[in-house]
Amino acid sequence: MNIQSDNLPNKPLELLLFLEDLFVVRQLSKHTIKAYDQDLMKLYAYLEEFDLRIHQVQSHQIRSWVGKLHGQGLSAKSIARLLSAWRTFFDWIKKPHPQLTLTPIVNNPVIDIKAPRKAKSLPKALSVEHTQVLMEYAKKQAQRTDLSVEQSWMVVRDYAIVELFYSSGLRLSELLSIEIRLSGDRPNARQSWLDWETAEVNVFGKGGKRRIVPVGSMAMQALIHWRAEWERRMPDLFGPLFINEAGVSLAPRTVQARLKKLAVSAGLPIHVHPHMLRHSFASHVLQSSHDLRAVQEMLGHVSIGSTQIYTSLDFQHLAQAYDQAHPRAKPEKS
Repeated sequence: MNIQSDNLPNKPLELLLFLEDLFVVRQLSKHTIKAYDQDLMKLYAYLEEFDLRIHQVQSHQIRSWVGKLHGQGLSAKSIARLLSAWRTFFDWIKKPHPQLTLTPIVNNPVIDIKAPRKAKSLPKALSVEHTQVLMEYAKKQAQRTDLSVEQSWMVVRDYAIVELFYSSGLRLSELLSIEIRLSGDRPNARQSWLDWETAEVNVFGKGGKRRIVPVGSMAMQALIHWRAEWERRMPDLFGPLFINEAGVSLAPRTVQARLKKLAVSAGLPIHVHPHMLRHSFASHVLQSSHDLRAVQEMLGHVSIGSTQIYTSLDFQHLAQAYDQAHPRAKPEKS
């Protein structure tokens, strides 16, 4: 991984070594390392502004800088992530590194700094009815016979994507990391793949956690249809499951744009994005099964607390059904 070429051309040596350590030792994804890089460059921008060296940073300066970022509109969630990156970096830099000749840092200046409290917001999920509308529209598009060859394979691919999103509750990054099949000749601990025989996705997910998620029958039918198109376009047996015209993995923004356009064409009254399908999967499975632990495992959440937010969505659904159906729930007509 060429760390030096990302963002700014001349990064401090300690930052380069830290990012390299994240990639080689901790085996974090390039996406995660890029986020660390962006957050730490904010720190170095302040160092440059106030003519400070990294070993001179004090807690009161961190508080001041965080307050400034908050005042500029940076969200509490982004600040929490930024502080986590800064805290991890200072912990790393406190340790001896033969390549560095820095003045030793005794105390981590970020250790007691807390981010502003973030307001809890419920994830937005599609209703079951809206999900059905989206899936059926995507399916009809995939079955059209009046499209050009170039349009035809794209709608087949898009239908497979939305079915897999909703069937298995994957993150966008996870979906795009899936290989069409396990490559035995190049084993990779980070590899994700689709097991066609067992109808399961073996996912290398967030935080380096691996999980196996089932794929429903409708999604498998869509994927098998897409596999036939994939094999007609690709000369190799292996490669990313979802590809573009050039035969390389789709870009996240392409998936977001295609899904948004598909939802608009289907007549849905809300903006649909990939994570909304993940939320919809979690909410609908919980409504049907009431098995919070199972949903936690399928989503790949480390903490059950991350999954419990969907119980609020489930309650909203029950409350709405009550208001619509119960004879004593409706207000009296005057």
